[in-house]
Amino acid sequence: MNEKIPLMGVVLDAPDAQELARWYCRLLGWELGDDEEGWATAIGPQGVTKLSFQGEPAYQPPSWPSSREQQQMQLHLDFKVDDLETAHRRAIDAGARLMEFQPLPNVRVYADPVGHIFCFFV
Repeated sequence: MNEKIPLMGVVLDAPDAQELARWYCRLLGWELGDDEEGWATAIGPQGVTKLSFQGEPAYQPPSWPSSREQQQMQLHLDFKVDDLETAHRRAIDAGARLMEFQPLPNVRVYADPVGHIFCFFV
């Protein structure tokens, strides 16, 4: 099979898909795409990147760093920023939670309002 299959986006579970999609749009300056009960999307610059959000009432946030006794992180999101301090203030002002464990000096690890882990890096 020589056909290349493009990745169209990543889907994150959330107790309220629409609310979390709107939060990421505010945080990242992205546009809201699909917006219906149980499903919403955030569309990045030039429409190239898309994050989708699916309603999941039983969603459990992951632990960071990972722990065998708690829900383990399946993935995290990385966002490249020009200025880490400016991006940090933006994340905190939006309601992100700075995680206690920070593995690298040029990376900041956060949790979104429902606990998904994401990183800003330069």
